[in-house]
Amino acid sequence: MKRLICQLLAGIMLLGTSCITNDLPYPTVEVAISDVRGQGFTLSNVDLATRTVTLALDEATDIQNVRIDDVALSITPHNTNIDRQTFLDNIQTSRELTGTFDMRTPLYVTLRLYQDYEWQIVASQTITRSFRVEGQVGATVFDLENRTATAHVAKNADRSHVTITELKLGPASTETLTTTYSPTLEELSTMDYSSPDADDPTLGTPHFVDVSCHGRTERWILYVLPTDKTVSTESVDAWSEVVWLRGSGISGETMGFRYRVGTEGEWSEVPNVKIDGGTFSAAFEAEPLTTYEFKSYCGDDESDPTTVTTEAVEQLPNGGLEEWSKPAKAWLPFLSDEAGMPLLPFWGTGNNGSAISGINVTTPDESTVRPGSTGTKSARLASANVLGLKLAAGNLFAGEFATAKGTDGVVNFGRPFTLRPTALRVWMKYTCGKIDMIKQPLPIGTTIQKGDPDNAAIYIALGTWTKEKYGMGKDGAGNDSNGGQPFGTDACPVSIDTRDVKTFFNPQGEDVIGYGAHFFTESVKEWEQITIPIEYRSTDRIPTHIMVVCSASRWGDYFIGSTQSTMWVDDFELIYTPLESGN
Repeated sequence: MKRLICQLLAGIMLLGTSCITNDLPYPTVEVAISDVRGQGFTLSNVDLATRTVTLALDEATDIQNVRIDDVALSITPHNTNIDRQTFLDNIQTSRELTGTFDMRTPLYVTLRLYQDYEWQIVASQTITRSFRVEGQVGATVFDLENRTATAHVAKNADRSHVTITELKLGPASTETLTTTYSPTLEELSTMDYSSPDADDPTLGTPHFVDVSCHGRTERWILYVLPTDKTVSTESVDAWSEVVWLRGSGISGETMGFRYRVGTEGEWSEVPNVKIDGGTFSAAFEAEPLTTYEFKSYCGDDESDPTTVTTEAVEQLPNGGLEEWSKPAKAWLPFLSDEAGMPLLPFWGTGNNGSAISGINVTTPDESTVRPGSTGTKSARLASANVLGLKLAAGNLFAGEFATAKGTDGVVNFGRPFTLRPTALRVWMKYTCGKIDMIKQPLPIGTTIQKGDPDNAAIYIALGTWTKEKYGMGKDGAGNDSNGGQPFGTDACPVSIDTRDVKTFFNPQGEDVIGYGAHFFTESVKEWEQITIPIEYRSTDRIPTHIMVVCSASRWGDYFIGSTQSTMWVDDFELIYTPLESGN
């Protein structure tokens, strides 16, 4: 944007005009919402790419009257030395951001500082609902838009006498909130839910229930309908060493799963089945690359068999961190040729950037090896001050160093991987320093100061990332910085540019399938083996890539940390068994 200053010179008659064009561009200063505080919610996520803040409302919070007490703003200046507080004091907002708001629709706001930045604050609220009847088959079906709840019973069940065992359609009552039902659960249990049409027994008589809270009333409709199914297998998701089973049957009956190896032979009982009303589930510990058959049962009835074959088991290449090379200035955590080209690439570090100044932040260490290791090396991740300008965190990640951008860098995260481990196990130790280097902006939701303890981090993620979506080729100011091509590759699709916080990895991103992390807030003086469980969003999605990231300074992407922080890691192992037996 450029400013045009026009001076009009006038006397008794208009003599002329003159315009002076100021070709100096405005500074590029990106404005963001960094935190939202208030009553009855927590800050769930700040997505810098979409400029969206998500608030997670408590169940008892009135979504139509959400109290926001404070909204914190942050800036990311580019190519400017103006004091940050000067920027913050001059930010304009298109609307008031504190007060009481109806969060059923997003709260839109424009943040203005030289440029306009369109943000939205959205709310998510999970209300646990239940409607269960005696002898129910399967899970209740809720239609939130039409406010209906439908339970199914066996087709020969007497629906003129249905006992409702559980009913919760609104938020739970608390000391400050009362949720009432009219009719009550007891009254609803005396009603006739059978078909109003003797010629069509598949119908059911609907009954209305008014749910009142927050001074408002919602009307719900309850159905109890017959079903021919007494037992069914809902899903059989075969991983490497675990098969996830879900089935449905008649509440109160004996339910479970049976299995056999291959497609012939005797059937055996699946252990440790969890029953929840008319549904049941199990995590069956299996052998990799093995064919199984499963079937569900309820009483004397059985479902048709389902045949699956489990996946393979693979470990991380160079998981013992024994293979290193140094063809030039930078230590590389893989074997390479004379030109420094990796022979079997998997791990990457930031050494390609820091070595320009003669510093390797990640090196092989033959003097510090975990007890009992069959190897002779570990990886030493030591954060350091590079050229007296910035902190370079000791780091190790699945991916590659893409390019240096001055004193900044672009790295590509991710390696091809289609299996689904349940946990990551690794040996580590950590010397935690006091933070002595800070560069703005601070990470969202933090108030880090010099003297605070540094944090180390190890995390693992699996997802379906692509270079087209995550391999950006622009700098922090939005300018093309790679000839119109993404930095990311098909093998390493997620590009992280330290100049642009919008590119930093978001564990809540839509293409993340599984994620697990462990953060260290104090020193771990002796070698310790830790297990990081991986939480998956579903059991049926298959990843395309895996990320593993280790950092001696958790906020190293922001150039924040301690030059005294050092972490050692050794002997990575992927666990594939169910977590109960895999820890």
